[in-house]
Amino acid sequence: MVTVEAAVVLLAVVLVLAGCLWGLAVGDSQLRVDDAAGLAARAAARGEADDRVRAVALSAAPDGARVVVERSQSSVAVTVVRTVTGPGLLGRLSTTVRRRAVAAREDAVVAVSP
Repeated sequence: MVTVEAAVVLLAVVLVLAGCLWGLAVGDSQLRVDDAAGLAARAAARGEADDRVRAVALSAAPDGARVVVERSQSSVAVTVVRTVTGPGLLGRLSTTVRRRAVAAREDAVVAVSP
């Protein structure tokens, strides 16, 4: 009887630990995606080429991240997206973390009315 109870408790502990590890992985990915989007938006605002902006984002982002750069006349937006899958037994679970950072272009002409 004690063996069955110990097995159930051990399984529960393993599942809780796996869930905690997945939560840490998601949090880490979100922080890295936030940093990557901000760095890339600042690089794009300075007038860097899209390839360079993507390289800046991917150097700070976690592996497997995707980067989208959008430019308008007055601003640039960089979106960094990554899907995080669960560890071990939670491998079928996944969540997507994303961050969109927008910055004003430094070379943009802004009209100011008196």
